[in-house]
Amino acid sequence: MNSLQIVLCMVYLLMNIISYQVMAADKVRAKKYRQRVPERTLFTLAALGGGLGSMLAMQRKRHKTKHWSFRLGMPLLFLVNVIVYGYLFQAV
Repeated sequence: MNSLQIVLCMVYLLMNIISYQVMAADKVRAKKYRQRVPERTLFTLAALGGGLGSMLAMQRKRHKTKHWSFRLGMPLLFLVNVIVYGYLFQAV
């Protein structure tokens, strides 16, 4: 693995950690009736590489699991992440 591939893996890992943490924080805010994280932000983080983290948070925290846009959107964004990051990994 060259240094660019390592950086790409680190970016992917970081995006998934951030996505998981933001989704978990939104769940806590929902329980406390506080200001929520906009759905647009959750989808943007997933689209930028955090699809897996978002899906894991949805399942582990039982958050947004009744919303069809999330039930379908997050797995699709994860698939896009795999394709894009896989292509970039091979191209570098």
